[in-house]
Amino acid sequence: MQFDAELLLLAMAPVFLACIGWEAWHLRRTRPGAALYNWRDTLCNAALALLQQAADKLAWLAIVPVYAFFYDHYRVHTWQAGWLPFTVLFVAQDLLYYVFHRCSHRVRWLWAAHVVHHSSERLNFSTAFRQSLMYPLAGMWLFWVPLAVLGFPPKQIVAIVLINLGFQFFVHTQLVRKFSGRFAWVEYVFNTPSIHRVHHARNDRYIDRNYAGVLVIWDRLFGTYVDEDSREPPVYGIVEPFHTYNPLKATFHEWVSMAHDVATARGVRDKLRALFAPPAWAAGFHARRMAGATAGPAPHCTAGMAATVSTPTHTGINDNNPISSKTQT
Repeated sequence: MQFDAELLLLAMAPVFLACIGWEAWHLRRTRPGAALYNWRDTLCNAALALLQQAADKLAWLAIVPVYAFFYDHYRVHTWQAGWLPFTVLFVAQDLLYYVFHRCSHRVRWLWAAHVVHHSSERLNFSTAFRQSLMYPLAGMWLFWVPLAVLGFPPKQIVAIVLINLGFQFFVHTQLVRKFSGRFAWVEYVFNTPSIHRVHHARNDRYIDRNYAGVLVIWDRLFGTYVDEDSREPPVYGIVEPFHTYNPLKATFHEWVSMAHDVATARGVRDKLRALFAPPAWAAGFHARRMAGATAGPAPHCTAGMAATVSTPTHTGINDNNPISSKTQT
């Protein structure tokens, strides 16, 4: 049950790159008009991945000692090497990933980091690279502390997290259809491309569903599972999109928006909501602010001044969607 996280990353990197290259080539041949790849989008995804990897390397220097502290002082069991402890570690981490992922769609502080992954309006293998360097600040690492308490040493915690995320690379594609026939059971146990396409969609039917990492049993158990419907193709992206291929803007856009909301919100309660309420609260806050700004000219405005004020017809919120976590300003 010993893993070398660095070697794992090095071994998987060429596989990931090869899959991206093959998928882009295949889609260009078979679906030339679909524009499922955009090289500016792909390069932005790659830049985000490099930034995230660099941030993680620095963060682990501070985080691994925290896991070691809980492992040394509070672990409830000491595991011997074998398949049973590996299975316990794998299942426990996957459950904790589900909790983290669901919280990342319901708590704005966490969403500020996670929104980067959802902000592209394309879904392909390179989308899996679209990660945020702000995850350590948001607190993703806190969700793995229980693994140290269960008796798993820090290196194994890091490794199992990487295995989980490595698996998820392969569900970011539109080429693999929903499993059916004798393989239909896969859709009841594991996260699949079909299941994850739902998660990335902003359609009313799909939004904020299917949080699975590797195992989809948690979504089915906790009521967050939805099937992909062939009659309603997924529309990818976030409800209030921002259009940029700048990786730094993509990374910090929501953090800047959140800081501005904290500064302008009235009262302590609303300031705390701006940080920790579901992202839907922020979308409503922005809509109210926009409505106030465009309701009409102030009484002292002249007619000429009023004529220059235009009221937007679309706020960026999908009129067919309830305001949800996949919002952005």
